[in-house]
Amino acid sequence: MRERRYPSDTTEAEWALIALLLPPPAASLPTGGRPEVYDRRNIVDGIRYVNRTGCQWRAVPADFPPWRTVFRWFSKWQATGVTARICAELHRQVRLQEGRTRGR
Repeated sequence: MRERRYPSDTTEAEWALIALLLPPPAASLPTGGRPEVYDRRNIVDGIRYVNRTGCQWRAVPADFPPWRTVFRWFSKWQATGVTARICAELHRQVRLQEGRTRGR
């Protein structure tokens, strides 16, 4: 696990919520798959870093997994709707904390 040093890094509370919304690793499925090389939290932090700073994927700092890996996971999760589900759930959680109900 890398040291948490950027404002965009997930907090423990954020990670507890996001981790539940990510699909299970392929290696844990009955159909099997290769074990993941990099920690998912580091992948998410790399994605959040790019989103927060607006840097190019190739400019992701070296303490994150390789930029191609971070980009590949982002692309996969974007294409399968994972990022949309995470955003929707985070939005729902914020509304609940503010005492708001569903809708606008």
